[in-house]
Amino acid sequence: MEREQFREKLASAASMPKDVVLGAAVTTILGRNEVCIENYRGIIEYTDTLIRVAVKGSQIRLTGKRLQVEYYTNDEMKITGKICTLEFADGRNDD
Repeated sequence: MEREQFREKLASAASMPKDVVLGAAVTTILGRNEVCIENYRGIIEYTDTLIRVAVKGSQIRLTGKRLQVEYYTNDEMKITGKICTLEFADGRNDD
């Protein structure tokens, strides 16, 4: 935990974005039909009603209808469909 706090202070002092220093996920929600996730680790589960994505230290869980991964690269993915919920769950994937 102290290591993370040090990194946050370093990012703040150096005026660097926290997502760069901490490797934190950046989640952008555009209405109810589109979500972009940057700095993800991988896709854990993928159906048309549930998508679970591993991010540093946790998971992002999306539920809805007609969900699909529109595109993905090593750094970013775009999920579309009728999004009903987006939640963060303790994934114990990483610290």
